[in-house]
Amino acid sequence: MRRIIYLARHGETSWNLEGRWQGHTDIELNEVGRAQARALGELLRGRGIARIHASDLTRARQTADAAAVPLGVTEIVVDVALRERAFGVFEGLTRSECEQRHPEHWRRYRADPSRVPPGAESQDALAARMQEAIARAVVRRNVADDAPVLIVSHGGSIRTLIARATGTMPPPLENGAVFSAAVVAGALEDVARLT
Repeated sequence: MRRIIYLARHGETSWNLEGRWQGHTDIELNEVGRAQARALGELLRGRGIARIHASDLTRARQTADAAAVPLGVTEIVVDVALRERAFGVFEGLTRSECEQRHPEHWRRYRADPSRVPPGAESQDALAARMQEAIARAVVRRNVADDAPVLIVSHGGSIRTLIARATGTMPPPLENGAVFSAAVVAGALEDVARLT
């Protein structure tokens, strides 16, 4: 079975503006982020999306709720596995603050991103849970349920998932970025950037 999915990063938060690592920290959308969430729904209107799956973090849930209105979607499934990567001691800090407060961890991480700071999640663990969440999102519940699905997640999570599928890490994503992809036998194919 082949299913089309749309992968969207949540709208902007105040921490995005400040350059703070959000990770699992639960931050709400700001006014710009709410407008980006509504614009996401308008962008995808007419594509037949029947269901939305979203991270449980507020910024993703608010994005999903706002996008659902112009899409006419009433089913929003919240999945904790769609969360952003946990960044441990770096969460809540800017890059400059990471360097000042945790210089050794910051130096190691900058030299090799696989050497995560204390309390952070590995990219392999993140990729595995994102793939599991995508697999759940595309499972057919009945014969007629083959409509596209919108996945609202986070920049690092989406980038890691795409890197696993394509072998190339995309550059950092702006808030509201959207990709389309086909899911075939649980794997992403034909990944393309929409915005």
